[in-house]
Amino acid sequence: MSEFDCDLFVVGAGSGGVRASRIAAAFGARVIVAEAKELGGTCVNVGCVPKKLFVYGSHYRHDVSDAAGFGWDLDVKAIDWSTLIANKDREISRLNGIYGRLLEAKGVQIVRGWAKLVGPHEVEVAGDRYTAKHILIATGGRPWVPEIPGHELLTVSDDLFHLDAAPKRVVVIGGGYIGVEFAGVFAGYGSEVTLVHRREHVLSRFDSDIRAALTAQLEASGVALRMSRTAASLVRSRDGAIQLTLDDGSTLEADLVVSAVGRRPLTSGLGLEDVGVEVDAKGAVVVNDAFQTNVPSVYAVGDVIDRVQLTPVALAEGMTLARNLFDGQSGRVDYTNIATAVFSDPPVGTVGLTESEARAKFESVTIFRSTFTPLKHRLTGRDAKTTMKLVVDAASDRVVGCHVLGPGAGEIMQGFAVALKCGATKAQFDATIGIHPTAAEELVTMRTPVG
Repeated sequence: MSEFDCDLFVVGAGSGGVRASRIAAAFGARVIVAEAKELGGTCVNVGCVPKKLFVYGSHYRHDVSDAAGFGWDLDVKAIDWSTLIANKDREISRLNGIYGRLLEAKGVQIVRGWAKLVGPHEVEVAGDRYTAKHILIATGGRPWVPEIPGHELLTVSDDLFHLDAAPKRVVVIGGGYIGVEFAGVFAGYGSEVTLVHRREHVLSRFDSDIRAALTAQLEASGVALRMSRTAASLVRSRDGAIQLTLDDGSTLEADLVVSAVGRRPLTSGLGLEDVGVEVDAKGAVVVNDAFQTNVPSVYAVGDVIDRVQLTPVALAEGMTLARNLFDGQSGRVDYTNIATAVFSDPPVGTVGLTESEARAKFESVTIFRSTFTPLKHRLTGRDAKTTMKLVVDAASDRVVGCHVLGPGAGEIMQGFAVALKCGATKAQFDATIGIHPTAAEELVTMRTPVG
């Protein structure tokens, strides 16, 4: 008999935790996973999946309007918000069930409740204690709310998927990926949207040309921008509206004010401090390249370690850990050239280095950039532009950055991410025959450097 109840106890059944559990069980490990909420974590329940469904729905208003340019006589009626929420809930419930069946099919035991470490090899859930050879923390993150006067009036992204109705007036605080995505979503559903951001352009960590272009596109789409501003306080007006005061003393009134200023690792209440697990100033679990904490039996993956907050990254981390622990491997996750998409309106797809990052790293950099009106909008008349950019290390001719703002950006970027991962050069891009007529062909036909 083993001295432990299981080989791996996983705290959190989100993307990283479920992947680690399934892979570990497939290698013969005895696995227990604890989850206090719905299976699937942030991505399935209050992140990627419902957000993308909301994004799809918000585009129909534009699509119907655009149809006139192609001869269609259509009209948009008011949205039935309750139908959207009910259909979304049904899909999320279906995915929750799939996650449960996937775990059970591998023999993983699921326990419900908040898990707390009570020792380096022991976890307590709902009054029951379990011992484990290895413990994995995969609790993800949660929205961070700034502690300003009236902050209790703020709504966070997790709550937006359960609204009773589409708000008429929305203020979004924050110009990161969550902020710009929901600004586009609510604008698409017909809300009057204002976005407040502390910098001059949105998406602070993205390429400067893409940031500037998206900022302009948001404004062109009807989103009111209050840039280089921060929120100072909120109060409830007599008529029930929320009055937001900015740092310059100006005020905005809205039915909904969304805090989208970032997410923080979910580590409080896990008993980590009692066991001696190290966390940083933001609460992220500190791990080495093998995802091991300073307590040798405790590991962590996903958003809770605050490296790259992306679902596919958590999946890769969980899979790598399981292989290393239970299949004798010694793999490491490669964090270079991770492609990502922002489902703003229009969307962004990017992989590799920004221009500023490349100039800091390489002696000489060549830039290729193109901005054009998508073919579709030659007939719709909508003020929409696509921007594409390649960043090239001049010495090796290797493409080190690829950035797209425009329809289908995320789909386009997946293939080009493979090219960058393989070390493709600009000459190889040029030698690739494009698919015509597509926007993506622009990435293999740009010939004249702009910088």
